[in-house]
Amino acid sequence: MSSTRQADARPSPLRAPLLFLAVAALLLLEGSVSNAMFSGSWNSALALLNMGLISAVAALGVNMIWGYGGLFNAGVVGFIGLGGLAPVLISTPHVAGAWDAGGPRLMLAMAVGLATLVLVWAAAQRLRGLSRGVVITLIVLAGYVAARILFDPAVAAIEANNPAKAGNIGGLGLPVVLSWPVGMVLAAVAAWGIGKVALGLRSDYLAIATLGIGEIIVAILKNEGWLARGVLNITGIPRPVPYELALQSNPEFVAAAARWGLDAATGSGIYVKLCYAAIFVAVVLTLILLTELALYSPWGRMMRAIRDNETAAAAMGKDVTRRHLQLFVLGCAVIGLSGAMMVTLDGLMAPGGYNPLRYTFLIWVMVIVGGSGNNWGAVLGAILIWFLWIKAEVWGPAAMAVLTSPLSAGGLRAHLIESAPQMRYLAMGVVLLLVLRFAPKGLLPER
Repeated sequence: MSSTRQADARPSPLRAPLLFLAVAALLLLEGSVSNAMFSGSWNSALALLNMGLISAVAALGVNMIWGYGGLFNAGVVGFIGLGGLAPVLISTPHVAGAWDAGGPRLMLAMAVGLATLVLVWAAAQRLRGLSRGVVITLIVLAGYVAARILFDPAVAAIEANNPAKAGNIGGLGLPVVLSWPVGMVLAAVAAWGIGKVALGLRSDYLAIATLGIGEIIVAILKNEGWLARGVLNITGIPRPVPYELALQSNPEFVAAAARWGLDAATGSGIYVKLCYAAIFVAVVLTLILLTELALYSPWGRMMRAIRDNETAAAAMGKDVTRRHLQLFVLGCAVIGLSGAMMVTLDGLMAPGGYNPLRYTFLIWVMVIVGGSGNNWGAVLGAILIWFLWIKAEVWGPAAMAVLTSPLSAGGLRAHLIESAPQMRYLAMGVVLLLVLRFAPKGLLPER
């Protein structure tokens, strides 16, 4: 048993390169081999890579929160949704008439809400005893009523403004890449507010609190149509790379694609995905550089000391709750960045698609499989699990057809084969169990 633990603690230096080469080989097979297992399409392979890189950003954020500090954030989907809101508010065109309809009243309502919070904080600091509770209650009630008096008519006016095509406040029309740091700020602000309340809770209660708060954030995005049209969705979000149709109408590009043996449609899709891949790789490498510097800095060593023994760290004079709040805010900001990147890639803001099984459970599987506390492990786990997640929909029916071959052709066999793509959650659970059994610290354990 001791030799096994030593092997996990000191993996071979070739382990990480070999595992990344194995994942690269899967992507190369996806792009070059056409059979029942792989599509033989470079467009498909690059699409898998790009979403894997975005998932790697989210996994790095979760790894900071859990791997550095031991905090269980079960509301990942909410911070991804907040990050995804940023491209809508920053990069989409201005909606004519929306600001005149309700913009000033909306801003005034938000100012009243902020002033209410400031007054509550001041009362909590200055007053004591029964009077504090009474004064805070009166301030909250008065602020709530005043804010709703301003907020509700403003929202109704904005949503009534060209509801068939808009019905939302619109954006600033700025370059979409500028929305990515804004997505980080939105997620960080929400994380600060949540952390001030929830980080004093025990770990199991923290998980329950963040799970509920994540669902609340998603519910707000679905129902507040003035923000991003709610479940009506917003399409055509600007992108930082060329459009396929523009490339297909460019004679020089068409000629260049023909020299590579590609038609214009296929070549434009590959080129656009390569552009995205270059941007996403740059983001992931920058994050890894920063997170690695943080992890092995005095601050990172302190965070791991707090993670391993909060009582001992507190006895040494460390403010455990404050450090946890710092880490929670930073990790959630990185998660928000992934949400902004995903909406930019899709060109679509669809709050109805924020499923906690996809955007919380799967991200956690990526971190655990890759190796909690290891940034490179989080990236490896993200790309690998995303690849398996997508391919399970293709491999599932083929595997089920083989498993049910002894059955006679009929309703049961057909039903099992048709339902096989939905077994991807079961497949992810099996992968997670296998990793926990044979590599409990992940494929790339924390050093």
